[in-house]
Amino acid sequence: MGSFSIWHWLIVLVVVIAIFGTKKLRNVGGDLGAAVKGFKDGMKDGTAGDEPGKPQQQVTAAKVNDPNTVDVDAKTKS
Repeated sequence: MGSFSIWHWLIVLVVVIAIFGTKKLRNVGGDLGAAVKGFKDGMKDGTAGDEPGKPQQQVTAAKVNDPNTVDVDAKTKS
């Protein structure tokens, strides 16, 4: 009952190749590799999110007087 033998894994491999085909499996492997590489690069560079010391963009007085600025906390329409 323990782990699968090499024959079990070979049968599973043959069934997977028969269902998906080698070209589809190659594409999936390439996509997965690119995703892992992108994740590693993002973690190394620190570009995954905003910088922790940098504050979010603040609304200045010039932007408050701008007619295109929307106040999302406004209770009534003006």
